[in-house]
Amino acid sequence: MAGDFNRVASCKATEWAKILRLDMRGLRIALFGLLLFLTIFILAAFSDIFAPYDPWNRFEPFLAPCREHILGTNDLGNDILSELIYGSRVSLIVGFGAALMATLIGTLIGLFAGYFRGLMDETLMGITDVFLMIPQIPLIIILAAFLRPSFWLVALIMGALWWTSTARVVRSKAMQIRETSFIECSRSLGFSHMHIIFSDILPNILHVIMPKFLLTIASAMISEASISFLGLGDPTMKSWGMMINFAFTRGGFINGYWWWYLPPGLCITLSVLSLVLMGFSLEEREEETMRIE
Repeated sequence: MAGDFNRVASCKATEWAKILRLDMRGLRIALFGLLLFLTIFILAAFSDIFAPYDPWNRFEPFLAPCREHILGTNDLGNDILSELIYGSRVSLIVGFGAALMATLIGTLIGLFAGYFRGLMDETLMGITDVFLMIPQIPLIIILAAFLRPSFWLVALIMGALWWTSTARVVRSKAMQIRETSFIECSRSLGFSHMHIIFSDILPNILHVIMPKFLLTIASAMISEASISFLGLGDPTMKSWGMMINFAFTRGGFINGYWWWYLPPGLCITLSVLSLVLMGFSLEEREEETMRIE
């Protein structure tokens, strides 16, 4: 008996050690992603302080990196480092704006569909299926080409189209929580449906919504850069995608001016990487919690 007890205790200790190692690894990954993202966010929020020049000021064009211009200048003589710092604002605004709109729409639709079920569930999920069939990126490109270029328009279109995956995930979790005992207690006490949805169910699925929100920001930033690279962005605004577009169309790639196109590409990559690391760490934590339960 003592031997069996010791073996069980040893197995439990080993399992908890594995869980702790996984948890610490996920925490380190999430912390690295958070620090990386905060660095980019601070540069965007305080661009006026960190940028050495106004991005619209003109100097000698096609300068290589030097002491006065760390990343050189473009064909118009604009300081590329200043453009890079100011360009983070547009990329982050589009990412946050689109992700916030998509998350709000998807969360509301998923909550109502998962809680009420029946006809409302079928109707809302039918609408979701219709939006899933829409070719999103081609539609954004077509609308951006025919309408006046604006990063607000790009964020609005992406937010109106990218809520479907969030809606499905939230619906699934809402249907699970709906059948729990504490929701039954809330109903028996006479609480309204809205109170149950927003006070009881919503707080218990925030851990599912947050990873979707972060990954949607990353997707929106990549899409904004792609659209700007195609020349369909707002030419009056500095953004990383527009910087790459100008470098491509005005001889930066052909002449090997790496300081013109490589930094914005790296900034896009690092921004997306930071968000993906945080999002995947939260998802892994949720999966591990569900496995333990």
